[in-house]
Amino acid sequence: MTFSCLSHLDCARCGRQYDADVVNNLCTCGSPLLARYSLASVSVSPSDIAVRPPTLWRYHEVLPVRSAERVVSLGEGMTPLLPMPTLGKDLDVPGLLMKDDGLIPTGSFKARGAAVGVSRASELGVTGLAMPSNGNAGAAWALYGARAGMSSLVAMPTGAPRITQAECVAAGAELILVDGHIGDAGKLIASRLAADGSLMDASTLKEPYRIEGKKTMGYEIVEQLGWTCPDVIVYPTGGGVGLIGIHKAISEMRSLGWITGPGPRLVAVQATGCAPIVRAFEAGATE
Repeated sequence: MTFSCLSHLDCARCGRQYDADVVNNLCTCGSPLLARYSLASVSVSPSDIAVRPPTLWRYHEVLPVRSAERVVSLGEGMTPLLPMPTLGKDLDVPGLLMKDDGLIPTGSFKARGAAVGVSRASELGVTGLAMPSNGNAGAAWALYGARAGMSSLVAMPTGAPRITQAECVAAGAELILVDGHIGDAGKLIASRLAADGSLMDASTLKEPYRIEGKKTMGYEIVEQLGWTCPDVIVYPTGGGVGLIGIHKAISEMRSLGWITGPGPRLVAVQATGCAPIVRAFEAGATE
């Protein structure tokens, strides 16, 4: 059985295709790349998946790692979908559920993207990672990078949570604190990447496989609901990778015939101090 049905990468904006078996970052047009699969070659069914180990790798045919031996895992995935009756009553949402990703390594859903992104990077021969982070993503990538034997460079604003700073250091990453915001951290990483060709840029949406890890939230939610979609998914988001991933998962499952009918309405929730997606939506912007 083929472990992964990964076919190629393509640009969602201009449609240009790329070889998935070499290291890629952005399309030449500057847009993110998405992993695509030969879905017609996926021979498993939801009942086959049901008996697999309870990690996100149960969906390995639609994940990008070609060989089971290259999977870098700390047991991430298949977190509980918890009924929230009291809050649901207060909000007049009687069927309210919460996906508790605080139980996976490093305490956030960022570990999903790190697990798949690091695994695929390692499989492609990458030995060092670099990224700016406000905290959780940097901690997760540093941990999984250490698990894979990679070096990690993480730049964080000085105001990032102390716990995520400590996690990076504990994982052996080079941590640089920047007196500024995430954009300033990104500029520092860009300069280091230009000077050191051994590092891969793992910044948000600048490599194609973090999305693949995040999309497993969508697969899990649908599986946990008996292979049906919820009406609405309310998602706390920064760069939007998880939202893109969940939308991608729903589309793939529909193409596979695992679900039918309408998908969930996706709601982006952002902090007032950093809300580009919300502001763009409210302004009617196209991007």
